[in-house]
Amino acid sequence: MNPLAYEPGMRPASNVAAPAAGDLSAAPATTIVTRKNFAASPGQVWDVLMFYEEIEVPPPLLLRLLLPLPIRAEGSKQVVGDVATCLYEGGHLRKRVTHIDPGRYYGFEVVEQQLAVGDGLMLAGGCYALRELPSHATEVAVTTRYVSRKRPGWLWKPIEAAVCHMFHRHLLNSMRRKIASG
Repeated sequence: MNPLAYEPGMRPASNVAAPAAGDLSAAPATTIVTRKNFAASPGQVWDVLMFYEEIEVPPPLLLRLLLPLPIRAEGSKQVVGDVATCLYEGGHLRKRVTHIDPGRYYGFEVVEQQLAVGDGLMLAGGCYALRELPSHATEVAVTTRYVSRKRPGWLWKPIEAAVCHMFHRHLLNSMRRKIASG
């Protein structure tokens, strides 16, 4: 199984208000993957991934200007079917755990989006995939899937991808700091 492949059963949030351009639920999702290597074992990285509740360092200025500011996460995310609420300034996301392979893979779908993201992005889901590297290191791949109504796509897709990668790097750097602090 390719842990970065689209999982059957993953779908865009169904209770997001329909955008002016029409229903996005049938539109193809865009998938963005960002990878970072950690000087830590997969077990150490997994523990940080599963047990951190909030990012302690504020996002870079550009992210603060472009995306809602995260506040904290509430609820369990330990078992398939668990639903966690991610609170942001101006709204929230609810994410349901869809797949867990301890130490290797954590997948989720967005089941509720009451949050304006990028003037029309509908978040569908994502995952964290861990791969052991030589010398007790770990590669972490963060994946986000979303549907965009922004047009023209040739102009907006590269911008959306750049912002998504920037957000992923912020998450990954936060995880790295948490591992380094013990």
